[in-house]
Amino acid sequence: MPDCKVPEVLEGALKFGIKPGLERITTLMRILGDPQDSFRSVHIAGTNGKGSVAAYISSILAADGRTVGVFTSPYLERFSERIRIIDGREGLAKYVEDDSYGEISQEDLDRYSEKVRLAKEKMTVEGLCDEPTEFELITAICFLYFADRKIDAAVLETGLGGRLDSTNIIRDPLVTVITALGLDHMGVLGSTISEITGEKAGIFKEGSPCVAFDPDFMILPAGMRNEVRDTLAAKASEKKIGITFAGDRNAYESAVFTTDGKMEFTYDGVTYNTALNGKHQIGNAVTSIEACRKIGIPEAAIREGIALARWKSRAEILSLDPVVILDGGHNPQGAASLGEALNDMLGGTLKGRPVRLLMGVMADKDVEGILKAYRECGINVKSAVTVMPDNPRSEPADVLARKINYVYNISGDLTACQNAVEGVKLAYDKSVKDGYVLLATGSLYLTGQIRATLKGLIECTTI
Repeated sequence: MPDCKVPEVLEGALKFGIKPGLERITTLMRILGDPQDSFRSVHIAGTNGKGSVAAYISSILAADGRTVGVFTSPYLERFSERIRIIDGREGLAKYVEDDSYGEISQEDLDRYSEKVRLAKEKMTVEGLCDEPTEFELITAICFLYFADRKIDAAVLETGLGGRLDSTNIIRDPLVTVITALGLDHMGVLGSTISEITGEKAGIFKEGSPCVAFDPDFMILPAGMRNEVRDTLAAKASEKKIGITFAGDRNAYESAVFTTDGKMEFTYDGVTYNTALNGKHQIGNAVTSIEACRKIGIPEAAIREGIALARWKSRAEILSLDPVVILDGGHNPQGAASLGEALNDMLGGTLKGRPVRLLMGVMADKDVEGILKAYRECGINVKSAVTVMPDNPRSEPADVLARKINYVYNISGDLTACQNAVEGVKLAYDKSVKDGYVLLATGSLYLTGQIRATLKGLIECTTI
């Protein structure tokens, strides 16, 4: 299993933070020979569901026999998760068995990081541009690696926004995809849903088809859903391309949840099976199906890819006794989706059962909105353990505990742990004893730490 160290060139760039814009990445890639022009890509932007859609589409392309490069963020357990190559159907089968399969090796990461470091020095010493950000450098490493490995297609997830995201220097995508949208990163992307949608739709390219998750199914007020649809349609029209809105109420109504933790649904007359749980994943799957149809993938490969797609820490069942579920949802829309999923999972056997929250979040997140979404979905929180993820932007555990108590009034069984590992062990031990469903959630930065710790604790597990 790869356990890559973060290259020095990236650690040094952390101080430059988030600086949207394409000038730095364009200059950097020009020095490196524009490797991103040597392969075609599927480009994905959105607020929620980007990772799931990337997982579905890369799985489908691999099921069609293609060598697929996958670029996602953030990583959960290992930095190398961000850059992966799935080599056709054989590679897909290996990835299903081992989620570390195909990740970039330390040797390759070091080699391409050095190339990027030299290019960065050239651009800054010669005064060509400002210092590139961490994400821009990672993007450059990814593009070099994919080009040298001569992949058939890349599946690229934007880091933030779309229009000014460093991945948006690609020229001729196979298809562009917009997932579910919401009010997130408003300080960077805009103060209204129309502004945010416009930034996401900045990935649209003339001559490339675009597919968007149907706004009618987004967890937004009706007025906002209309704004999203109108903005996406207008942006597509500007690029002289049509837009396909992917959504079907019958698909949601057809959903059946099996006791082994999987889901079955019917879309456009075809029955699909998926290991990604929750009705919100139907929207992600349907969006992925329509995107792959635009590329010309045969139906057999689409069905196989949907069935074999894996994406950890998204309503992921880690254990059945006690039930342990891990989810990286970090905004009210994601929390609402998780809440609905929890009621349906395992054949509906979890509905109404007492739940213990194991939670840690970034300080800039709408914690009360997340918790109220859980409550409105009927999540029966009776206990909580709060932790502080290993990130300087984290919410202190005691502050988070007070917010949970404000919404759920569970002061009798509420513990704040500054150490994430100790908090995981405490919450798990409690659920072993009392049988409460353990729901670990709040931040993708946290879920990676939780998942790694739980591997050493759980015997009855799907990890």
